[in-house]
Amino acid sequence: MDRLFKISLRLKKKFEKGKKNFKRFSRNPLFYLGIISNILFWLIIFNPSFNQKDFYFSAGLENFQKNSFIEPRESQLESPDLNLIQENSLIASVPPVMVIPQVLGAILGESEPEIKKEITEYIAQSGDNLWSIAKRFDISLNTLLWANNLNKNSIIKPGQKLIILPVSGVIHHVKPGETISQIAKIYKGKIEEIIAFNNLSEEGEIFAGDILIIPNGVKPSQPVNYFPSLAPIASNYFICPISPPCRITQGLHWYNAVDLSHGRCGESIYSAAGGKILRVKYGWNGGLGNYLTILHPNGVVTLYAHLQTIFVSPGQSVSQGERIALMGGKPGTPGAGRSTGCHLHFGVQGAKNPFTK
Repeated sequence: MDRLFKISLRLKKKFEKGKKNFKRFSRNPLFYLGIISNILFWLIIFNPSFNQKDFYFSAGLENFQKNSFIEPRESQLESPDLNLIQENSLIASVPPVMVIPQVLGAILGESEPEIKKEITEYIAQSGDNLWSIAKRFDISLNTLLWANNLNKNSIIKPGQKLIILPVSGVIHHVKPGETISQIAKIYKGKIEEIIAFNNLSEEGEIFAGDILIIPNGVKPSQPVNYFPSLAPIASNYFICPISPPCRITQGLHWYNAVDLSHGRCGESIYSAAGGKILRVKYGWNGGLGNYLTILHPNGVVTLYAHLQTIFVSPGQSVSQGERIALMGGKPGTPGAGRSTGCHLHFGVQGAKNPFTK
């Protein structure tokens, strides 16, 4: 009995001591914060929907990572490979993965809208009129009129081809000696907008034969020649830029161009006439793909697009019949642009296209 009495007395003393300690700690706000934190911790741990993998990963507990989940190597971000050059230099070779703004936007939950920058052709349908077409393509009525040399009283017929700009504004065909600042002033456009929309260099370098879109540009009060003269030239001035026979696979389309092909990529492309290489561009380029332009002595500019390989460079002089490129255009290949098959898109500025019927 004495032993039980002593044990009960000792427990009573501990209880009284604990009671005093509780009163002392309960005056501290951190005491309650600790209790709440512990309760929340155990509620989370025993929640059926709680993903322990994510919790331990974010907490940085490597032991759990080793034992519970190891992501496959394929899904992890790869570091660049290193290639040995001449046995004494290293260069980084980045894995062939690109994140474009649209993909990055999707990852972050915001999709960056694609800005259409291409001029297209529209075939008028029954029931179309100028106002309905302008509304359909979200451009101003004046934009449609100016691009097609029409007026408000013009009647649209089914089957009629119309040039559609990707934005309200005007088209300008660059002539020799013109500058971007002069063009911006004529159409009351902004230099920086013209440079950005037409993917020009920061200096706004332009060449004769370039076709520019002037966003929000307006028709000037002074007459402007929107459409370069397409006067006929001597039938022997140009030769066919592909090997015989000169096979036309698509007739006249934007701008003053035809498609030529034997259906095989890699065929040689020849200069239709002697002249100087103006532009050599690679990439999408509004659907043209890889292309080059040549300025001829009579002021005419010829365009060669959907090229697989280009053999010339800007400023180089070429002779008539000189091999300048190889035919491309196979969908999905670099530099094909908007193409449905192997062919040459041959355009002419400043004269009638000699291969139109």
